[in-house]
Amino acid sequence: MNFILQQLRKPYGILIPWLALVLLLAGVLWAVCAVGIGGAEQSRAKLELEWNHARQEFTHHKEAHQTWKDLAQVWLALPVERDFAPLALGITEEAKRDRVTLPALSYKTEATPVANTSKGVLQGTMTGRYEDLRRFLYDVETAEELVYIEDLELVRSGAQPDQTLTFNIKIATYLRGEPGKATVQ
Repeated sequence: MNFILQQLRKPYGILIPWLALVLLLAGVLWAVCAVGIGGAEQSRAKLELEWNHARQEFTHHKEAHQTWKDLAQVWLALPVERDFAPLALGITEEAKRDRVTLPALSYKTEATPVANTSKGVLQGTMTGRYEDLRRFLYDVETAEELVYIEDLELVRSGAQPDQTLTFNIKIATYLRGEPGKATVQ
């Protein structure tokens, strides 16, 4: 104790209590950093990981919800099975307006792996001038109904009068089943 009192009486002795206080505060700071901040950083990292996981799940949920809305919209755009024959008749009428002949357009339905839906296929030959065929194909592809040209193949033939071309065409659409009528897959 005498040693401490002797040191306190020296000219730099007034700094010793302050130095002790600084060392004590440095020790407290080190303990807080080691225990408090390290634990808080681990806790923050865990919470951030949980937050990212929750945000990813929410994003997937939003995408799934939007997909269901889009699917419902597409489902309503599909023609009903009973409307397939009138659709074929409408395509034939469109061909007549565009001066394209579809002499033997056949239509049939095929099963699909999706419940309560089927694929409607119209196929046959079409003959006409290039400009008329191009207009007809454009009109079919941009029609209000959900139809698409699945296959188009030029038929080789001898000299055609008036520069007419003949194609084998396959037009397809998907049909939704009648409400309340279950289809067996």
